[in-house]
Amino acid sequence: MPWWDLAERVYPDVPPVPLDEAVRVRARRRLAALGIARARTVQTPVEPNDVGAVGVEVVVDGVRGKWRVDPEQLERVDEPFEGRAALLSPLDRLVFDRKRLAEIFEYDYALEMYKPAAQRIWGYWALPVLYGDRLIGKADAIAEREEGELIVHALYEDEPWSPEQRTAVAGELESLAEWLDLALVLPTSTGRYRVAGAYIDRRPRTCH
Repeated sequence: MPWWDLAERVYPDVPPVPLDEAVRVRARRRLAALGIARARTVQTPVEPNDVGAVGVEVVVDGVRGKWRVDPEQLERVDEPFEGRAALLSPLDRLVFDRKRLAEIFEYDYALEMYKPAAQRIWGYWALPVLYGDRLIGKADAIAEREEGELIVHALYEDEPWSPEQRTAVAGELESLAEWLDLALVLPTSTGRYRVAGAYIDRRPRTCH
């Protein structure tokens, strides 16, 4: 099977969408995914962060400037919300716009894979930790395939976690390890503890 082909044999034979309309549709879809965004903001590679004039203009208490909100989200604002814990990719759209992240969620984060190791605060590929409707910390974890382990070097709590939050985050780490078919290794104050296994390695690791 070829990995490439002529465009006319791949794309449907329909009139092309005018550029202005395509831009509007993409902006509406972006706003629907984000819920709230700036009409204009700092740009990042590949995918824009702003949405132009689509949606409804609003202001956010305690945050300067005006925002655009998805109308469907406004209709649901009084509905009960039941969140959960989740480990996010650093490339997740929720955290991709760092300026929006700081303004709306008051969450400090940066992808540090391009920084020298000595300059990293949270780790090479630290995973933002979501709990309910708040971002509460970071998980510095790495999948070591040859060792068969998902090693969590550190868990960073932006504010002290409750027992329920710790249990929920641990459950997400266990779920991730199971999905990767790896044993989960968590940090402790005295070393590393293998959850799915039977050994404790006393080499010191940082636990936050």
